[in-house]
Amino acid sequence: MFEYDPVLYSRILTGLTLAFHTIFSTLGVGVPLLIALAEWIGIRRNDGHYHLLARRWARGYIITVAVGVVTGTAIALQLSLLWPNFMQVAGQTISLPLFLETFAFFFEAIFLGIYLYTWDRFKKKIYHLLLLIPVALGATLSGFFITTVNAFMNAPLGFTMENGVLKGVNPLLAMFNPATPTKMAHVLSSAYLTSACVLAAIAAFMILRGREHVYYKKALRLSMTVAFVCAISTAVIGDLSGKYLAEYQPEKLAAAEWHFETAEEASLILGGILDENNEVKYALEIPYALSILAHGTPDAEVTGLEEFPEEEWPPLVVHYFFDLMVGIGMFLALVSFVFMVMKWRKKSNELNRVLLWLIVSTGPLAMLAIEAGWFFTEEGRQPWILRGYMTTAEGATTSGYVDIMLYLFIALYAVLAVSAAAVLRRTFKANPAERELEKLGMK
Repeated sequence: MFEYDPVLYSRILTGLTLAFHTIFSTLGVGVPLLIALAEWIGIRRNDGHYHLLARRWARGYIITVAVGVVTGTAIALQLSLLWPNFMQVAGQTISLPLFLETFAFFFEAIFLGIYLYTWDRFKKKIYHLLLLIPVALGATLSGFFITTVNAFMNAPLGFTMENGVLKGVNPLLAMFNPATPTKMAHVLSSAYLTSACVLAAIAAFMILRGREHVYYKKALRLSMTVAFVCAISTAVIGDLSGKYLAEYQPEKLAAAEWHFETAEEASLILGGILDENNEVKYALEIPYALSILAHGTPDAEVTGLEEFPEEEWPPLVVHYFFDLMVGIGMFLALVSFVFMVMKWRKKSNELNRVLLWLIVSTGPLAMLAIEAGWFFTEEGRQPWILRGYMTTAEGATTSGYVDIMLYLFIALYAVLAVSAAAVLRRTFKANPAERELEKLGMK
């Protein structure tokens, strides 16, 4: 039997909730952009296929929003119950974006309701599209505000602490800390990329099943175009994130690359294992790449883990999360690039089965990369919940029954997952696109 440890159970429960919520929050941020693009193209080209595409994507989106609300509420509840000491500090310093995130969600929800119930109600379709702008803006702002809270945990500013008492609190400085620009940009860009890959995977799968209607081809081309643009932007922002880590969280970057000794011309390590002496074996090393990632030049000095007390080292397993995130990101960029090249070349067939199966794989892989990225972010900050000020153990509850809460939430998430999947499947299987196109008199 395991000894009851409220800190461990609190970490497991919070991690489980965040991992589950991330699926729906990522789609919640990214899908409105795809819906807006589809409807805009439909208006510009007077193409009913894109109008139907926007309408059907919106139906799926509202289901993800509903589940995201439940899991988001669970996070808010758990922050207060499981991390009371942390919330005492956060409540005084970073409560502004927590409030603004709630406001952004209500802003999004109000206009989403109006948008959903006003299809075909306007003579000029552009008016209906304008209703989606607040939805997309609210979703983006919601992601931005909550990301600033996580950024604050990595780079806490906007207060001083004297004898355990907070003084000189500046909420705006806490919100716009050094981690905010790169973290916010990376979260939003990767959300758009993941959403595009998920929608592209669905369209590709339909084509592979013999549903070769032009509707699915248009859905695939639109979503893969967005995926290509966002894959490039995510890679560029990822490079900037590496440089942020080198300057502000060098121990996190060093743990991600198993870089133990401070050195110039540092190599990037892919894969491998560590022995009992922290020697790297069976890894692929790319010369100079870590120095370039950290500081932009091949001969730059990169700080090693030896510069930090071992008790402040992040768990070295974050290396695998980092590799998984970067590796999948490169794969997504490659697949979307190949698709775009074949699309532009008239003699090529971008709808060949091999490429379509690769596109199908990008959906779950993109979501896996999102999860790996968040695990890297959270585990890479350990042992701190508030870097430099409060450890995770100091921020956690000491009360009992956290294990029971964990089991109850596991059951809740299982019900939500099965219910969401069943509703989505029934919504689209019972009313396929071909049937709607036939009712609308479109081929």
